[in-house]
Amino acid sequence: MKKILIFDTTLRDGSQGAGISFSVEDKIKIAKALDNFGIDYIEGGWPGSNPKDELFFAQAKKLRFKNAKLTAFGSTRRKGCPANDDKSLRAIVDSGVKTACIFGKTWDLHVRYALKTTNEENLKMIADSVSFLKSKKIEVIYDAEHFFDGYKNNKEYALQTIKAAWDAGASLVCMCETNGGMLPSDIQKIIGEVKNVFPEMRLGIHTHNDSGCAVANSITAVEEGCIMVQGTVNGLGERCGNANLCSIIPGLQIKRNYKCVPAASLPKLTELSRYVDEIANIVPNDSKPYVGRNAFAHKAGIHVSAIERQSETYEHISPNLVGNERRILVSDLSGKSNVMSKAGEMALGLDKVSENAGKVIETVKNMENQGYQYEDADGSFFLLTKKALEDFKPFFKLKGYRVAVEKSSEGKIVSEATVKLDIKGKEEHTVAEGEGPVNALDNCLRKALVEYYPEIKNIVLTDFKVRVINSEANTAAKVRVLIESSDSAKTWGTIGVNENIIDASWQALSDAVEYKLLKENKVKSNK
Repeated sequence: MKKILIFDTTLRDGSQGAGISFSVEDKIKIAKALDNFGIDYIEGGWPGSNPKDELFFAQAKKLRFKNAKLTAFGSTRRKGCPANDDKSLRAIVDSGVKTACIFGKTWDLHVRYALKTTNEENLKMIADSVSFLKSKKIEVIYDAEHFFDGYKNNKEYALQTIKAAWDAGASLVCMCETNGGMLPSDIQKIIGEVKNVFPEMRLGIHTHNDSGCAVANSITAVEEGCIMVQGTVNGLGERCGNANLCSIIPGLQIKRNYKCVPAASLPKLTELSRYVDEIANIVPNDSKPYVGRNAFAHKAGIHVSAIERQSETYEHISPNLVGNERRILVSDLSGKSNVMSKAGEMALGLDKVSENAGKVIETVKNMENQGYQYEDADGSFFLLTKKALEDFKPFFKLKGYRVAVEKSSEGKIVSEATVKLDIKGKEEHTVAEGEGPVNALDNCLRKALVEYYPEIKNIVLTDFKVRVINSEANTAAKVRVLIESSDSAKTWGTIGVNENIIDASWQALSDAVEYKLLKENKVKSNK
Protein backbone atom coordinates (compact mmCIF):
# COMPACT_ATOMS: atom_id res chain seq x y z
CA MET A 1 0.00 0.00 0.00
CA LYS A 2 1.46 3.34 -1.05
CA LYS A 3 1.50 5.84 1.81
CA ILE A 4 -0.40 9.12 1.39
CA LEU A 5 0.39 11.79 3.95
CA ILE A 6 -2.70 13.32 5.56
CA PHE A 7 -2.31 16.96 6.54
CA ASP A 8 -5.16 18.21 8.70
CA THR A 9 -5.88 21.93 8.80
CA THR A 10 -9.12 21.86 10.80
CA LEU A 11 -7.57 24.02 13.52
CA ARG A 12 -6.38 26.66 11.06
CA ASP A 13 -8.23 26.67 7.73
CA GLY A 14 -11.27 24.94 9.22
CA SER A 15 -11.58 27.58 11.92
CA GLN A 16 -11.98 30.21 9.19
CA GLY A 17 -15.40 28.80 8.31
CA ALA A 18 -18.45 30.93 9.09
CA GLY A 19 -19.71 30.34 12.63
CA ILE A 20 -16.60 28.40 13.73
CA SER A 21 -14.69 29.63 16.77
CA PHE A 22 -12.43 27.19 18.58
CA SER A 23 -11.14 28.02 22.02
CA VAL A 24 -7.60 26.99 22.95
CA GLU A 25 -9.07 24.10 24.93
CA ASP A 26 -11.13 23.07 21.89
CA LYS A 27 -8.03 23.06 19.72
CA ILE A 28 -6.09 20.93 22.21
CA LYS A 29 -8.94 18.39 22.33
CA ILE A 30 -9.18 18.16 18.54
CA ALA A 31 -5.40 17.92 18.16
CA LYS A 32 -5.31 14.97 20.57
CA ALA A 33 -8.15 13.27 18.71
CA LEU A 34 -6.44 13.77 15.34
CA ASP A 35 -3.19 12.38 16.69
CA ASN A 36 -4.92 9.35 18.16
CA PHE A 37 -6.65 8.77 14.81
CA GLY A 38 -3.31 8.62 13.03
CA ILE A 39 -3.13 11.92 11.14
CA ASP A 40 0.40 12.69 9.87
CA TYR A 41 0.42 16.50 10.16
CA ILE A 42 -1.75 18.76 12.32
CA GLU A 43 -1.67 22.43 11.36
CA GLY A 44 -2.30 24.19 14.65
CA GLY A 45 -2.64 27.78 13.50
CA TRP A 46 -0.67 30.90 12.66
CA PRO A 47 1.64 31.84 15.57
CA GLY A 48 2.10 35.55 15.90
CA SER A 49 -1.18 36.39 14.17
CA ASN A 50 -3.37 36.30 17.30
CA PRO A 51 -3.08 35.60 21.04
CA LYS A 52 -5.20 32.42 20.85
CA ASP A 53 -2.83 30.68 18.43
CA GLU A 54 0.20 31.81 20.44
CA LEU A 55 -1.35 30.29 23.58
CA PHE A 56 -2.23 27.10 21.70
CA PHE A 57 1.35 26.52 20.58
CA ALA A 58 2.64 27.32 24.06
CA GLN A 59 0.36 24.66 25.55
CA ALA A 60 0.93 22.22 22.69
CA LYS A 61 4.64 22.11 23.60
CA LYS A 62 3.63 20.06 26.64
CA LEU A 63 1.87 17.42 24.52
CA ARG A 64 3.54 14.27 23.25
CA PHE A 65 2.07 13.33 19.89
CA LYS A 66 2.28 9.65 18.96
CA ASN A 67 1.60 9.94 15.23
CA ALA A 68 1.37 13.55 14.12
CA LYS A 69 3.81 16.36 13.47
CA LEU A 70 2.46 19.60 14.90
CA THR A 71 2.78 22.23 12.19
CA ALA A 72 2.78 26.03 12.31
CA PHE A 73 1.34 28.10 9.46
CA GLY A 74 2.72 31.34 8.07
CA SER A 75 3.53 33.34 4.98
CA THR A 76 6.69 34.15 3.08
CA ARG A 77 8.65 37.16 4.26
CA ARG A 78 7.42 40.66 3.51
CA LYS A 79 8.82 42.45 0.51
CA GLY A 80 12.03 44.32 1.24
CA CYS A 81 12.43 42.63 4.64
CA PRO A 82 15.18 40.08 5.34
CA ALA A 83 13.76 36.72 6.36
CA ASN A 84 15.65 36.85 9.66
CA ASP A 85 13.77 40.03 10.59
CA ASP A 86 10.33 38.96 9.42
CA LYS A 87 7.88 38.77 12.35
CA SER A 88 5.80 35.97 10.84
CA LEU A 89 8.82 33.74 10.26
CA ARG A 90 10.31 34.56 13.66
CA ALA A 91 7.01 33.61 15.32
CA ILE A 92 7.14 30.19 13.65
CA VAL A 93 10.66 29.64 15.01
CA ASP A 94 9.65 30.84 18.48
CA SER A 95 6.64 28.48 18.55
CA GLY A 96 9.04 25.56 18.93
CA VAL A 97 7.57 23.44 16.14
CA LYS A 98 9.67 21.11 14.00
CA THR A 99 7.49 21.57 10.91
CA ALA A 100 6.17 24.69 9.20
CA CYS A 101 3.77 25.22 6.33
CA ILE A 102 4.25 28.57 4.64
CA PHE A 103 2.35 29.93 1.67
CA GLY A 104 3.51 32.14 -1.12
CA LYS A 105 2.09 33.72 -4.24
CA THR A 106 1.93 31.71 -7.48
CA TRP A 107 -0.43 33.85 -9.53
CA ASP A 108 1.29 36.92 -10.92
CA LEU A 109 -2.04 38.77 -10.59
CA HIS A 110 -1.67 38.49 -6.79
CA VAL A 111 2.00 39.45 -6.95
CA ARG A 112 1.08 42.62 -8.75
CA TYR A 113 -2.05 43.66 -6.83
CA ALA A 114 -1.88 41.92 -3.42
CA LEU A 115 1.86 42.07 -2.71
CA LYS A 116 2.43 45.14 -4.91
CA THR A 117 5.86 43.92 -5.90
CA THR A 118 7.67 42.40 -8.85
CA ASN A 119 7.70 38.80 -9.98
CA GLU A 120 11.43 38.63 -9.29
CA GLU A 121 11.06 39.89 -5.71
CA ASN A 122 8.31 37.33 -5.06
CA LEU A 123 10.64 34.52 -6.13
CA LYS A 124 13.26 35.81 -3.69
CA MET A 125 10.65 36.05 -0.92
CA ILE A 126 9.78 32.39 -1.44
CA ALA A 127 13.36 31.13 -1.57
CA ASP A 128 14.57 33.28 1.34
CA SER A 129 11.70 32.20 3.59
CA VAL A 130 12.19 28.48 2.96
CA SER A 131 15.96 28.78 3.38
CA PHE A 132 15.63 30.68 6.64
CA LEU A 133 13.32 28.09 8.24
CA LYS A 134 15.51 25.26 6.98
CA SER A 135 18.50 26.92 8.63
CA LYS A 136 16.58 26.65 11.91
CA LYS A 137 16.22 22.87 11.44
CA ILE A 138 12.52 23.15 10.62
CA GLU A 139 10.89 20.97 7.97
CA VAL A 140 9.14 23.20 5.42
CA ILE A 141 6.01 22.36 3.46
CA TYR A 142 5.42 25.03 0.84
CA ASP A 143 1.81 25.91 -0.05
CA ALA A 144 1.65 27.36 -3.56
CA GLU A 145 -1.41 29.57 -3.16
CA HIS A 146 -3.76 29.88 -6.17
CA PHE A 147 -1.49 27.48 -8.05
CA PHE A 148 -4.01 26.26 -10.59
CA ASP A 149 -5.39 29.70 -11.43
CA GLY A 150 -1.84 31.01 -11.63
CA TYR A 151 -0.81 28.12 -13.87
CA LYS A 152 -3.67 28.76 -16.27
CA ASN A 153 -2.82 32.45 -16.52
CA ASN A 154 1.00 32.30 -16.60
CA LYS A 155 2.31 28.74 -16.70
CA GLU A 156 5.99 29.64 -16.84
CA TYR A 157 5.86 31.89 -13.78
CA ALA A 158 3.79 29.45 -11.72
CA LEU A 159 6.42 26.78 -12.35
CA GLN A 160 9.19 29.19 -11.37
CA THR A 161 7.56 29.83 -7.98
CA ILE A 162 7.40 26.17 -6.95
CA LYS A 163 10.91 25.57 -8.28
CA ALA A 164 12.14 28.40 -6.05
CA ALA A 165 10.62 26.72 -3.00
CA TRP A 166 11.88 23.25 -3.92
CA ASP A 167 15.42 24.42 -4.69
CA ALA A 168 15.52 26.30 -1.37
CA GLY A 169 14.85 23.08 0.55
CA ALA A 170 11.10 22.59 0.87
CA SER A 171 10.37 18.94 1.68
CA LEU A 172 7.12 19.06 -0.27
CA VAL A 173 5.31 21.50 -2.55
CA CYS A 174 1.56 21.59 -2.06
CA MET A 175 -0.43 22.93 -4.99
CA CYS A 176 -3.39 24.92 -3.64
CA GLU A 177 -6.70 25.20 -5.45
CA THR A 178 -7.54 28.24 -3.39
CA ASN A 179 -10.62 29.57 -5.19
CA GLY A 180 -12.23 26.14 -5.42
CA GLY A 181 -13.37 26.51 -9.02
CA MET A 182 -11.43 23.76 -10.77
CA LEU A 183 -12.89 20.51 -12.04
CA PRO A 184 -11.16 17.09 -11.84
CA SER A 185 -10.11 17.25 -15.49
CA ASP A 186 -8.30 20.55 -14.80
CA ILE A 187 -6.48 19.03 -11.84
CA GLN A 188 -5.53 15.92 -13.80
CA LYS A 189 -4.15 17.87 -16.77
CA ILE A 190 -2.15 20.43 -14.79
CA ILE A 191 -0.61 17.99 -12.29
CA GLY A 192 0.35 15.69 -15.14
CA GLU A 193 2.21 18.56 -16.80
CA VAL A 194 3.91 19.59 -13.54
CA LYS A 195 5.10 16.01 -12.99
CA ASN A 196 6.61 15.98 -16.48
CA VAL A 197 8.56 19.18 -15.75
CA PHE A 198 9.60 18.25 -12.19
CA PRO A 199 9.56 14.44 -11.95
CA GLU A 200 11.50 14.39 -8.64
CA MET A 201 9.42 17.04 -6.86
CA ARG A 202 7.27 15.74 -3.98
CA LEU A 203 3.79 17.18 -4.52
CA GLY A 204 0.70 17.65 -2.39
CA ILE A 205 -2.82 18.97 -2.98
CA HIS A 206 -4.98 21.49 -1.10
CA THR A 207 -8.49 22.08 -2.47
CA HIS A 208 -11.60 24.07 -1.63
CA ASN A 209 -15.18 23.12 -2.34
CA ASP A 210 -16.64 26.13 -4.15
CA SER A 211 -17.55 24.01 -7.16
CA GLY A 212 -18.45 20.94 -5.08
CA CYS A 213 -15.38 19.09 -6.35
CA ALA A 214 -12.89 19.35 -3.46
CA VAL A 215 -12.97 15.63 -2.63
CA ALA A 216 -12.95 14.54 -6.27
CA ASN A 217 -10.10 16.95 -7.06
CA SER A 218 -8.05 15.67 -4.11
CA ILE A 219 -8.49 12.02 -5.09
CA THR A 220 -7.67 12.85 -8.70
CA ALA A 221 -4.50 14.62 -7.56
CA VAL A 222 -3.37 11.53 -5.64
CA GLU A 223 -4.04 9.33 -8.66
CA GLU A 224 -1.85 11.73 -10.66
CA GLY A 225 1.06 11.36 -8.22
CA CYS A 226 0.50 13.67 -5.23
CA ILE A 227 1.64 12.11 -1.96
CA MET A 228 0.00 14.55 0.48
CA VAL A 229 -3.62 15.64 0.88
CA GLN A 230 -4.51 18.69 2.93
CA GLY A 231 -8.06 19.02 4.23
CA THR A 232 -10.30 19.31 7.26
CA VAL A 233 -12.58 17.04 9.26
CA ASN A 234 -16.13 17.37 7.88
CA GLY A 235 -14.91 19.81 5.23
CA LEU A 236 -14.94 22.81 7.58
CA GLY A 237 -13.48 25.98 6.06
CA GLU A 238 -14.04 29.31 4.40
CA ARG A 239 -16.91 29.88 1.98
CA CYS A 240 -18.05 26.39 0.89
CA GLY A 241 -15.37 24.67 2.94
CA ASN A 242 -12.17 22.70 2.44
CA ALA A 243 -11.74 19.18 1.13
CA ASN A 244 -13.46 16.77 3.52
CA LEU A 245 -10.98 14.28 4.94
CA CYS A 246 -13.87 12.12 6.15
CA SER A 247 -14.61 11.36 2.49
CA ILE A 248 -11.07 11.44 1.13
CA ILE A 249 -9.52 9.00 3.62
CA PRO A 250 -11.97 6.12 3.08
CA GLY A 251 -12.12 6.85 -0.64
CA LEU A 252 -8.36 6.44 -0.97
CA GLN A 253 -7.85 3.71 1.60
CA ILE A 254 -10.86 1.48 0.90
CA LYS A 255 -11.34 2.05 -2.81
CA ARG A 256 -7.82 2.76 -4.09
CA ASN A 257 -5.71 0.75 -1.63
CA TYR A 258 -3.59 3.69 -0.45
CA LYS A 259 -2.56 3.85 3.19
CA CYS A 260 -3.74 7.09 4.79
CA VAL A 261 -4.24 6.14 8.45
CA PRO A 262 -3.67 2.94 10.43
CA ALA A 263 -6.17 0.23 9.52
CA ALA A 264 -7.44 0.16 13.11
CA SER A 265 -8.33 3.87 12.90
CA LEU A 266 -10.70 3.72 9.95
CA PRO A 267 -13.62 2.26 11.98
CA LYS A 268 -13.27 5.29 14.28
CA LEU A 269 -13.87 7.78 11.44
CA THR A 270 -17.56 8.38 12.20
CA GLU A 271 -16.73 8.94 15.87
CA LEU A 272 -14.06 11.51 14.92
CA SER A 273 -16.46 13.32 12.59
CA ARG A 274 -19.14 13.64 15.25
CA TYR A 275 -16.61 14.61 17.92
CA VAL A 276 -15.37 17.57 15.88
CA ASP A 277 -18.94 18.67 15.07
CA GLU A 278 -19.76 18.56 18.77
CA ILE A 279 -16.76 20.69 19.74
CA ALA A 280 -17.46 23.11 16.88
CA ASN A 281 -21.08 23.31 18.10
CA ILE A 282 -22.37 22.33 14.66
CA VAL A 283 -25.51 20.32 13.96
CA PRO A 284 -24.12 17.30 12.07
CA ASN A 285 -25.03 17.00 8.40
CA ASP A 286 -26.84 13.66 8.34
CA SER A 287 -26.26 13.33 4.58
CA LYS A 288 -22.46 13.42 4.72
CA PRO A 289 -20.93 10.53 2.74
CA TYR A 290 -19.49 7.68 4.81
CA VAL A 291 -20.04 9.24 8.25
CA GLY A 292 -23.48 10.87 8.07
CA ARG A 293 -26.38 9.40 9.97
CA ASN A 294 -28.21 8.84 6.69
CA ALA A 295 -25.22 7.52 4.74
CA PHE A 296 -26.53 3.98 5.13
CA ALA A 297 -30.21 4.71 5.76
CA HIS A 298 -32.74 2.82 3.64
CA LYS A 299 -36.37 3.84 3.21
CA ALA A 300 -37.80 2.38 -0.01
CA GLY A 301 -39.23 -1.09 0.51
CA ILE A 302 -37.53 -2.47 -2.60
CA HIS A 303 -34.14 -1.30 -1.31
CA VAL A 304 -34.67 -2.79 2.13
CA SER A 305 -35.79 -6.10 0.71
CA ALA A 306 -32.66 -6.22 -1.46
CA ILE A 307 -30.10 -5.31 1.23
CA GLU A 308 -31.62 -7.88 3.57
CA ARG A 309 -30.52 -10.46 1.03
CA GLN A 310 -27.28 -8.83 -0.10
CA SER A 311 -26.04 -5.50 1.32
CA GLU A 312 -24.01 -4.66 -1.81
CA THR A 313 -27.23 -4.07 -3.74
CA TYR A 314 -27.62 -0.60 -2.22
CA GLU A 315 -24.47 -0.01 -0.14
CA HIS A 316 -21.14 0.88 -1.76
CA ILE A 317 -19.22 -0.25 1.35
CA SER A 318 -20.07 -1.96 4.61
CA PRO A 319 -20.93 0.80 7.13
CA ASN A 320 -18.84 -0.80 9.89
CA LEU A 321 -15.66 -0.12 7.87
CA VAL A 322 -15.97 3.55 8.84
CA GLY A 323 -17.71 3.02 12.18
CA ASN A 324 -21.18 3.86 10.90
CA GLU A 325 -24.33 1.74 10.99
CA ARG A 326 -27.20 0.77 8.74
CA ARG A 327 -30.58 2.34 9.46
CA ILE A 328 -33.90 0.98 8.23
CA LEU A 329 -36.48 3.77 8.02
CA VAL A 330 -40.20 3.20 8.39
CA SER A 331 -42.52 5.57 6.53
CA ASP A 332 -45.46 5.73 4.12
CA LEU A 333 -43.04 4.39 1.49
CA SER A 334 -42.34 1.31 3.56
CA GLY A 335 -42.96 -2.24 2.50
CA LYS A 336 -43.15 -5.34 4.60
CA SER A 337 -39.35 -5.67 4.49
CA ASN A 338 -38.91 -2.31 6.27
CA VAL A 339 -41.30 -3.21 9.03
CA MET A 340 -39.87 -6.69 9.53
CA SER A 341 -36.29 -5.39 9.56
CA LYS A 342 -37.14 -2.60 12.01
CA ALA A 343 -39.12 -5.02 14.16
CA GLY A 344 -36.16 -7.37 14.27
CA GLU A 345 -33.82 -4.52 15.17
CA MET A 346 -36.13 -3.48 18.03
CA ALA A 347 -36.97 -7.04 19.12
CA LEU A 348 -40.69 -6.54 18.54
CA GLY A 349 -41.28 -10.20 17.70
CA LEU A 350 -43.37 -9.75 14.55
CA ASP A 351 -44.23 -13.00 12.75
CA LYS A 352 -43.28 -12.89 9.05
CA VAL A 353 -46.17 -15.14 8.01
CA SER A 354 -48.88 -13.29 9.95
CA GLU A 355 -50.88 -10.24 8.90
CA ASN A 356 -49.35 -8.18 11.69
CA ALA A 357 -46.75 -6.51 9.47
CA GLY A 358 -49.53 -5.37 7.15
CA LYS A 359 -51.44 -3.88 10.09
CA VAL A 360 -48.40 -1.92 11.17
CA ILE A 361 -47.72 -0.66 7.62
CA GLU A 362 -51.30 0.58 7.25
CA THR A 363 -51.15 2.28 10.64
CA VAL A 364 -47.88 4.00 9.73
CA LYS A 365 -49.28 5.20 6.40
CA ASN A 366 -52.40 6.61 8.06
CA MET A 367 -50.35 8.38 10.71
CA GLU A 368 -47.89 9.82 8.19
CA ASN A 369 -50.85 11.15 6.24
CA GLN A 370 -51.65 13.18 9.35
CA GLY A 371 -48.10 14.56 9.49
CA TYR A 372 -46.28 12.01 11.65
CA GLN A 373 -42.82 10.82 10.59
CA TYR A 374 -41.09 7.88 12.20
CA GLU A 375 -37.60 8.02 10.65
CA ASP A 376 -36.17 9.65 13.79
CA ALA A 377 -38.85 8.48 16.21
CA ASP A 378 -38.03 4.86 17.05
CA GLY A 379 -39.68 5.17 20.45
CA SER A 380 -43.00 6.27 18.97
CA PHE A 381 -42.77 3.59 16.28
CA PHE A 382 -42.24 0.96 18.95
CA LEU A 383 -45.36 2.12 20.81
CA LEU A 384 -47.37 2.41 17.58
CA THR A 385 -46.52 -1.20 16.72
CA LYS A 386 -47.50 -2.46 20.17
CA LYS A 387 -50.80 -0.57 19.98
CA ALA A 388 -51.54 -1.74 16.43
CA LEU A 389 -51.03 -5.33 17.59
CA GLU A 390 -53.15 -4.70 20.69
CA ASP A 391 -50.14 -5.66 22.78
CA PHE A 392 -49.90 -2.56 24.93
CA LYS A 393 -51.17 -1.65 28.37
CA PRO A 394 -50.62 2.03 29.22
CA PHE A 395 -48.64 2.84 32.33
CA PHE A 396 -50.74 5.97 32.93
CA LYS A 397 -53.74 7.76 31.44
CA LEU A 398 -54.07 11.48 30.92
CA LYS A 399 -57.14 13.01 32.53
CA GLY A 400 -56.15 16.55 31.66
CA TYR A 401 -53.42 19.18 31.69
CA ARG A 402 -53.20 22.94 31.81
CA VAL A 403 -50.24 25.21 30.97
CA ALA A 404 -50.01 28.87 31.92
CA VAL A 405 -47.41 31.47 31.01
CA GLU A 406 -47.29 34.70 32.99
CA LYS A 407 -45.13 37.76 32.35
CA SER A 408 -44.78 40.35 35.08
CA SER A 409 -44.39 44.09 34.58
CA GLU A 410 -40.69 43.64 35.42
CA GLY A 411 -40.32 41.29 32.47
CA LYS A 412 -40.05 38.04 34.44
CA ILE A 413 -41.68 35.08 32.70
CA VAL A 414 -43.02 32.13 34.67
CA SER A 415 -44.32 28.93 33.04
CA GLU A 416 -46.47 26.60 35.11
CA ALA A 417 -48.07 23.27 34.22
CA THR A 418 -50.79 21.28 35.95
CA VAL A 419 -51.31 17.61 35.05
CA LYS A 420 -53.98 15.10 36.14
CA LEU A 421 -53.07 11.46 35.57
CA ASP A 422 -54.62 8.11 36.35
CA ILE A 423 -51.72 5.94 37.52
CA LYS A 424 -52.52 2.37 38.51
CA GLY A 425 -56.09 3.41 39.32
CA LYS A 426 -55.06 6.36 41.45
CA GLU A 427 -55.49 10.00 40.43
CA GLU A 428 -52.41 12.20 40.69
CA HIS A 429 -52.79 15.98 40.44
CA THR A 430 -49.39 17.65 40.04
CA VAL A 431 -48.12 21.21 39.53
CA ALA A 432 -44.60 22.21 38.35
CA GLU A 433 -42.79 25.20 36.90
CA GLY A 434 -40.23 25.26 34.10
CA GLU A 435 -38.07 27.47 31.91
CA GLY A 436 -40.82 27.39 29.29
CA PRO A 437 -44.22 25.76 28.82
CA VAL A 438 -42.83 22.52 27.42
CA ASN A 439 -40.20 22.26 30.15
CA ALA A 440 -42.90 22.90 32.75
CA LEU A 441 -45.06 20.15 31.24
CA ASP A 442 -42.09 17.77 31.19
CA ASN A 443 -41.25 18.52 34.84
CA CYS A 444 -44.88 18.05 35.85
CA LEU A 445 -45.18 14.68 34.09
CA ARG A 446 -42.02 13.36 35.73
CA LYS A 447 -43.04 14.69 39.13
CA ALA A 448 -46.34 12.79 38.88
CA LEU A 449 -44.76 9.52 37.75
CA VAL A 450 -41.48 9.23 39.61
CA GLU A 451 -42.99 7.86 42.84
CA TYR A 452 -44.57 5.01 40.88
CA TYR A 453 -41.81 4.52 38.32
CA PRO A 454 -38.45 5.63 39.80
CA GLU A 455 -36.64 4.30 36.72
CA ILE A 456 -37.59 7.49 34.82
CA LYS A 457 -35.21 9.54 37.00
CA ASN A 458 -32.31 9.02 34.60
CA ILE A 459 -34.19 10.12 31.45
CA VAL A 460 -32.65 13.27 29.97
CA LEU A 461 -34.21 15.26 27.14
CA THR A 462 -31.28 15.82 24.75
CA ASP A 463 -32.94 17.50 21.76
CA PHE A 464 -36.21 19.25 20.90
CA LYS A 465 -37.21 20.14 17.34
CA VAL A 466 -40.32 21.81 15.96
CA ARG A 467 -41.30 21.78 12.30
CA VAL A 468 -44.31 23.49 10.71
CA ILE A 469 -45.98 20.96 8.40
CA ASN A 470 -48.52 23.03 6.44
CA SER A 471 -47.20 26.58 6.58
CA GLU A 472 -49.91 27.82 4.20
CA ALA A 473 -52.36 27.52 7.14
CA ASN A 474 -50.43 30.31 8.89
CA THR A 475 -51.06 30.38 12.66
CA ALA A 476 -53.47 27.43 12.38
CA ALA A 477 -50.76 25.23 10.85
CA LYS A 478 -49.92 21.82 12.22
CA VAL A 479 -46.56 21.42 13.91
CA ARG A 480 -44.44 18.31 14.27
CA VAL A 481 -42.46 18.01 17.49
CA LEU A 482 -39.53 15.59 17.61
CA ILE A 483 -37.92 14.87 20.96
CA GLU A 484 -34.70 12.98 21.57
CA SER A 485 -34.37 11.37 24.99
CA SER A 486 -31.52 9.47 26.56
CA ASP A 487 -30.65 7.39 29.61
CA SER A 488 -27.31 5.92 30.59
CA ALA A 489 -27.56 3.20 27.94
CA LYS A 490 -29.69 4.31 25.00
CA THR A 491 -31.04 7.25 22.99
CA TRP A 492 -34.50 7.25 21.40
CA GLY A 493 -36.76 9.62 19.50
CA THR A 494 -40.48 10.32 19.89
CA ILE A 495 -42.95 12.44 17.94
CA GLY A 496 -46.15 14.44 18.32
CA VAL A 497 -48.30 16.29 15.78
CA ASN A 498 -51.04 18.85 16.39
CA GLU A 499 -52.15 22.36 15.53
CA ASN A 500 -51.27 23.15 19.15
CA ILE A 501 -47.53 22.99 19.85
CA ILE A 502 -48.13 22.19 23.52
CA ASP A 503 -50.24 19.15 22.73
CA ALA A 504 -47.76 17.97 20.09
CA SER A 505 -45.07 18.29 22.76
CA TRP A 506 -47.18 16.36 25.25
CA GLN A 507 -47.54 13.48 22.80
CA ALA A 508 -43.78 13.29 22.28
CA LEU A 509 -43.00 13.66 25.99
CA SER A 510 -45.45 11.01 27.11
CA ASP A 511 -44.28 8.62 24.35
CA ALA A 512 -40.68 9.10 25.56
CA VAL A 513 -41.62 8.05 29.09
CA GLU A 514 -43.87 5.16 28.02
CA TYR A 515 -41.18 3.79 25.71
CA LYS A 516 -38.67 3.84 28.56
CA LEU A 517 -41.12 2.11 30.93
CA LEU A 518 -42.07 -0.49 28.35
CA LYS A 519 -38.41 -1.39 27.71
CA GLU A 520 -37.66 -1.48 31.45
CA ASN A 521 -40.69 -3.69 32.04
CA LYS A 522 -39.50 -6.10 29.34
CA VAL A 523 -36.04 -6.31 30.91
CA LYS A 524 -37.56 -7.12 34.31
CA SER A 525 -39.88 -9.77 32.87
CA ASN A 526 -36.90 -11.50 31.20
CA LYS A 527 -35.00 -11.84 34.45
